[in-house]
Amino acid sequence: MPYLETSAEWYEQSSLLLKARPTTTHITSKYTVLKPNARKIKKNTKYLEKRAARPADSSRPTSEAPAVDSALEPKATFVLKTYDPASGTCLQYQTTKAAEVGRLIGSLGRLGRHQAALPEGMEDLGAPAEAAAVSTPKVKVEEDVKMGGVPAESKAGGGKKKKKGKK
Repeated sequence: MPYLETSAEWYEQSSLLLKARPTTTHITSKYTVLKPNARKIKKNTKYLEKRAARPADSSRPTSEAPAVDSALEPKATFVLKTYDPASGTCLQYQTTKAAEVGRLIGSLGRLGRHQAALPEGMEDLGAPAEAAAVSTPKVKVEEDVKMGGVPAESKAGGGKKKKKGKK
């Protein structure tokens, strides 16, 4: 079961699979937080201590050493899997980026519309902008409208005041 490279690719392929087989396709998500074991923590702290004790090499550019606390931070992964048992197709995507997890959870709702046989909404990322047929209202140009688009009579003395200079 290979993993897809990008979340956009996973979304696109999953939506095509759901459109083709909405009754048999399943989407599963798994969020795992892996706590580092004691051996990894000890190994990482030894490495960081050894690196800090080493004299700085002037020929190489300096970079800040990672904090010792980074060894104690848990690593989290989020895996999305779209599986169709009828065709044997399995699409997987895995990420460790926290910001991407929220976007992926939101995209699950849009993918669920295919399974529920609901029409696609305006928020569909796969649809081009001109297909959405969004029109902007047209403004009537009149003689009494100033350059800013505000009618001359509507402004009732609420303009900006001049700032006084310091003494």
